[in-house]
Amino acid sequence: MQPTVQKERIEVRFIEQELRDSFIDYSMSVIVQRALPDARDGLKPVHRRILYAMREAGLTPGRPHKKSATVVGDVLGRYHPHGDSAVYDTMVRMVQDFSLRYPLIDGQGNFGSLDGDSAAAYRYTEVRLTPLAMELLSDIEKDTVEHHPNFDGRLVEPEVLPTRLPHLLLNGADGIAVGMATKVPPQNLVELLSAADHLVAHPECDVEALLEFVEGPDFPTGGYIWGRQGIRNAYRTGRGLIDMRARLHLEEGRFGKSSLVVTELPYQVNKTRVIEQITRLVRAGRLDAVTDLRDESDRDGVRLVIELKRDSDPRQVVTKLFKKTQLRYTFGVIMLALVDGRPQELGLKQALECFVTHRLEVIGRRATYDLERSEDRAHVVEGLLVALKDIDRAVELIRSSRTPESARNKLQSEFKLTERQADAILAMRLAQLTGLEQRKLRDELKALRDTIDELRLLVEEESSRRALLRGELEELIEKFGDPRRTEILEGAGEFPIPSGRGDEATVVLLSRHGYIKVQAAHSGAGLAGAEAMAAREGDFVRRVFLCRSSDHLLVITRDGQAFVVAISDLPRGTRSSRGRRLRDFVELQGDDEVVAILPVSDFQGDRHVMVITRRGQVKRTPLNEYGNVRSGGIIGSGLAKDDELFAAFLAEPGAELLIATRMGQTIRFRAEEARPMGRSARGVRAIELSKDDEIVAVLTPRRDTELLVATERGFAKRVPFTEFKLQGRAGKGMSVLPDRSNVGPLVGMLEVLAGDRVIWESSAGALLEAEVDKARTRDRRGPCVRVLELKEDDSRIVAVHPVKAAVNGGAATDTEAEMGGTADPRITQVELELADG
Repeated sequence: MQPTVQKERIEVRFIEQELRDSFIDYSMSVIVQRALPDARDGLKPVHRRILYAMREAGLTPGRPHKKSATVVGDVLGRYHPHGDSAVYDTMVRMVQDFSLRYPLIDGQGNFGSLDGDSAAAYRYTEVRLTPLAMELLSDIEKDTVEHHPNFDGRLVEPEVLPTRLPHLLLNGADGIAVGMATKVPPQNLVELLSAADHLVAHPECDVEALLEFVEGPDFPTGGYIWGRQGIRNAYRTGRGLIDMRARLHLEEGRFGKSSLVVTELPYQVNKTRVIEQITRLVRAGRLDAVTDLRDESDRDGVRLVIELKRDSDPRQVVTKLFKKTQLRYTFGVIMLALVDGRPQELGLKQALECFVTHRLEVIGRRATYDLERSEDRAHVVEGLLVALKDIDRAVELIRSSRTPESARNKLQSEFKLTERQADAILAMRLAQLTGLEQRKLRDELKALRDTIDELRLLVEEESSRRALLRGELEELIEKFGDPRRTEILEGAGEFPIPSGRGDEATVVLLSRHGYIKVQAAHSGAGLAGAEAMAAREGDFVRRVFLCRSSDHLLVITRDGQAFVVAISDLPRGTRSSRGRRLRDFVELQGDDEVVAILPVSDFQGDRHVMVITRRGQVKRTPLNEYGNVRSGGIIGSGLAKDDELFAAFLAEPGAELLIATRMGQTIRFRAEEARPMGRSARGVRAIELSKDDEIVAVLTPRRDTELLVATERGFAKRVPFTEFKLQGRAGKGMSVLPDRSNVGPLVGMLEVLAGDRVIWESSAGALLEAEVDKARTRDRRGPCVRVLELKEDDSRIVAVHPVKAAVNGGAATDTEAEMGGTADPRITQVELELADG
C-alpha cells in the first residue's frame, strides 16, 4: 500500500489584502504589547515585567542590590521574549532621577547623565526596587489582579499591577506606536493624590474641581512652565502644548561684567546639546554679547554659566537663547493609554477615574481573598475549641482508631465537625492542650470574627471601599509627598530673571582667629583662597565646609548660646580677600567664644545636635528645636555654674563618641546612649572625671583611622582607633597615657593619616609644625616619643591643630577639610569632607 502524501496547502490571496491584514496584526501588537501604557497602572508590558521579576527575585528595599544582568536575564527568560537592550534601556530610565519624577528602581553604578552619557553595561551596574515601586506591587499575592500565561506557558504573569498610586499621571509615559503616540507629563504626588481623594469622595465632580488641586505637570528637572492655557487644554481634552523654560538667574561678576547662570533645564533636554547650540550661535556671530561659556555642573545639580559683555542687555540675550536653543522647549501632551485594551485619549478626570475604578476593584478582590482565609481559619479554630471542651473524649476516640481516616470519621460523627476541622484536631500539638493555649485560641477567634465583619463590609459595600481608599491616599501623601519642583508662571509680561547666586556649591572657610570667608566652590581658586586668610600673623584656615548657598550655619558658643546664620547673608570673598570676623554676624556677649559651627540644609528630620561640656556632661537635642532662632540667639544648651560648652556636632545614626581628658582618660560609647533632651537641659554624665580633670578632645572617628595623642611636653604617639573598646556612658574610661608623669598631660587627640602635618601651639603663642609620621604607632598603653624640642620660651604645648598646611609667617597653602575632632577647646570638629581643589 502506497503511503499517503500530504499536499501543501496553498491559499490564493490578493497581495493588497495580505499586506493590510498583516500590518493591522503588527500594529495592534505594537500598540497593545509595546508602545502604550495601561491606564490602570500606567505601565507598558516591559515595565510591568521588570518590576514583577524583581519582586519575584526578592530585590526589595532593604535587601542587597543585584547585578542588572541577573534581572535582564530573568525578564528575558521568563516573561519578555525580546532583545536584552530593550529591557536594560527601560531599566536604566526607571533608575534615572532626571527621567522619572519618582524613580522605581534604586541603582548602583553609572546609569547615564543629563549630558546624554549612556549607562554602563549591565554587567557593571546593580539594582533593587524603591519603596515607591513596592506600592505598585502591593498585595499582588492576594489574587488582586488577573494573571495570564507567559510566552511559553510555563509561568504566569500579571495583566496589570494592583498599584496604590495613579502611576500613569505620576511618572508620565512616552511611546510611539503605529499611527499614534503617547506623551504624558509627570505630576506632583501630593497634588495628584489630593485630586484623586477628591474624586473618590465626589465621583460626579468635573475637571475644574480637580484643577483646584493639580497646578500642572511637575518635571523631575524643575524649570518653569510659561503660561497655563496649555495645561488646561491637556487636562480637559488630553492634548495640549506646554511651554517649558530653563531656570536661570543673573550674577554680577568682576569688573562690572555679569553672567547668566542656568540651574535647571527643561524636561528631556540634553545639556551637551544646549552647550553646542549656544556655541554655534556665538561662532556664527548671532550672539555677540556672550564672551565665555562654562559648564560648572556637578553631582549636586546643573550650573551652566554664560558670561556676558560689560555693556550687554541680559534680557535680549535671554530672548535669543529661548528662541534659538532648547533652553525653551515645548512638551506636546498626548494623554493616550489603553482602556479595556483599546487606545483612548484621556483627560485628567478620565485618567484618575481609571485608577480609582481599578483600585476599588483591587480592594474588593483583596478583601474577598482575606475574607476566605479568615473564615477558613475561624472555622478551624471553632473546631479546635469544640474538641478542647471534651478533650478526654477526643483523645479516646483517636487512640481507639486504627488509622487516621477512621479517627477523622469518628471525630466528625461524635462532635459534628467538618473534615477540615477534624484534620486540624488530628494535627493539633500537645502544647495546645494547656489552659494558656486555649485562651489564645478564644482570643484569636474573637479577633477573627471582628476581622470577618470588617471584610464583609468591604466586599459588600462600595462606600466602605471608598473610605478605605481615601485612607490609603492620605497615608501615601504622608509617606512619599514632596514639594513641587517646576514653577508655573502666568505667561504674561517679561520673563523673570532674578539676581543672585542661586543654590550653588559653596566653600566656607574659617580661620583660627575667627575670620570667615565664603566663595564659590567652582570659582577655580579651590582652597588656594585660604592663603589670603593666613596673611594675618599667626592665623590660618582651621575648618572648611562644603555647602549649598541656601544652607545655614548653626553657631554654638562656649556659654551655650545658639545662633543661625544664612550662608547667603555672608559676604562673598575672592581668592585674595581675607574674610570678615564671625563676631560681626552673631551677637556674642562679653568674652564668649564660638566652639562649633554646623552646616545645616534644613532643620527637619530626625537628626540631633550633640553637645559635650568641659566637665563631661553630654546630651542630644532634636535639630528642629534650633529652627526658629532669634537674631539675638537662643539657649543652645543649659550649663552648670562652673561648666562651659566644649564641643557640638550633628549626631548621625550609629555615631560613636571618643572623649579624652587632660589626665589621659578616654571613653568610647554610642551617641544613642545620651537620650534626647530639650535645649535648656544640662545633659547626663559622659565620663566620670576626677576633681582636677577636664575634657580636652571629642572625636567621632572612622573605624580604620589612627589617632594622634599629643602631650604638653611635645610628646606624641599614634594609636589605632580599634584600641579604644566600646563602653557604656558615664564610666571612668581607659588610660591612654601610662607615662603621663614623663610626657605631661594630654592636650589633644586628632584623627590623622600617614603624611599629615600638624600645627602645635605653644603657651608663648608660637606655631610649630611637625609631621605625624614622627609619632610612632603604638597600642593604647604604649609610650609616647618626643616629636618637638621645646625652647625655653615655649615652655609647654597648649593645643594641636588638624591642618594640612605649611606654616610660613602664618601661610596656609594646602588646606584640606577632614572628618573628626581636635584638642583645641574652641574648635572641635570638621563637619563635612571636601576633596582637594
